[in-house]
Amino acid sequence: MKIYKDIIYDMQNQLKLDMYIPEIGAFDTFIFFHGGGLEGGSKEDAKSFVKDLVSENIAVISVDYRLYPNAKFPDYINDCSNAVSWVINNIKNYGNSKEIYIGGSSAGGYISMMLCFDQRYLNKVGLSNDNISGYIHDAGQPTSHFNILRERGIDSRRIIVDETAPLYFVGLEKTYPKMLFVVSDHDVENRFEQTQLMVSSIKSFGYDMTKIKLKVMEGLHTAYLNIYDDNKKNIFANIIKEFIKEA
Repeated sequence: MKIYKDIIYDMQNQLKLDMYIPEIGAFDTFIFFHGGGLEGGSKEDAKSFVKDLVSENIAVISVDYRLYPNAKFPDYINDCSNAVSWVINNIKNYGNSKEIYIGGSSAGGYISMMLCFDQRYLNKVGLSNDNISGYIHDAGQPTSHFNILRERGIDSRRIIVDETAPLYFVGLEKTYPKMLFVVSDHDVENRFEQTQLMVSSIKSFGYDMTKIKLKVMEGLHTAYLNIYDDNKKNIFANIIKEFIKEA
């Protein structure tokens, strides 16, 4: 595994990403946005599953982005679209990348959904969903994120669907890349139900549901990120691998 740490993808804000690249041959690339409620976490959070993905010929790019209280909506989404642009424009310098996948956990899942469903963010950097082979939205909030509500002085328990919510944009595109939604049966309050609503809303618009997967995990919010199976393989890595390798 070739490791490239602290590569600056945004000079103005001094934002960095880490790259974990297979040693030889062609590979797929998974761009990962960490969780932490848009106010915590870091690119180091990918370490638990990097090794198992790289061993399956999947490169991992783990991204830092601006956080509260120094960031406001939509700073962190713009940061992540800039990171995607950097990867697409530069990955050829690190190896033979075939396909690009985007994903994130918790707050990172919210960001990956915003990039997927509100195409303005990718369009700003000259990209679209045509450049993305698939998305993995892990336990993200499809309604307005609770910290965005807090930023506005609104009770963070409220369910609001506006231009800060991925759900608001469902139905605007003719097609979507394949995507996987992951959520736990004992996730944070309302996350399981909101994820079901997100998938149901996609279905209601008549999209090809063979490209849309929902995986329900047993346990708590994103617990599987740090859990290993009987073969000592990371559970989240197995989920990503199966989704990417699926025909």
